Amino acid sequence: MLYYKPPKVRQMINIASGALLLLMFSTQLHAKTDYPEPELLELLSKAVSDVHSFDDRFDAEVWLHDMSSRLARRIPDHEKRISLLKMIHQEAKIAGLQPELVLAVIEVESNFNRWAISSAGARGLMQIMPFWLDELERPDDNLFDISTNLRFGCTILRHYLDREKGQLSRALARYNGSLGSFRYPNKVFKALRERWGIR
Repeated sequence: MLYYKPPKVRQMINIASGALLLLMFSTQLHAKTDYPEPELLELLSKAVSDVHSFDDRFDAEVWLHDMSSRLARRIPDHEKRISLLKMIHQEAKIAGLQPELVLAVIEVESNFNRWAISSAGARGLMQIMPFWLDELERPDDNLFDISTNLRFGCTILRHYLDREKGQLSRALARYNGSLGSFRYPNKVFKALRERWGIR
């Protein structure tokens, strides 16, 4: 299949507990507002330039049907819902992320509001900071464009997951700019467990 089952709740708690001591002594980093790392800048530059075409597979269609029913309350329009889910599935696949995880991040970041703007100025579904457009010399890109926002968000999250050697709690905290706190990762884990996990 194109996706895998998320870890059990107990495993997530064990992972989070094991990282707690490390996080308590970590310096808080503001992933969304710090000057971008050269490595991440290069990854984003490549990601926004790539053009991919995907054929829907049977398991992807099963996934779309399942996730569409879960998303219906937030996005009533069937066509918009399916279109968004296809983009999420594809961008997660490009970045090597679990599509359900991306759904959970979007829920916590914007509650699926593509026009969301945070108090810090982060934009769109995955709440991307506008400075990335200047850094990539792509000032005309629109972070409210769903595919652009998803491409940025998935690439950034994948980078932090690699940087943290697969430790999802720390990667999520970096994505949110709250390394040293479990608050944000726990929100994402709760959304993943209660709404987006494979049944």
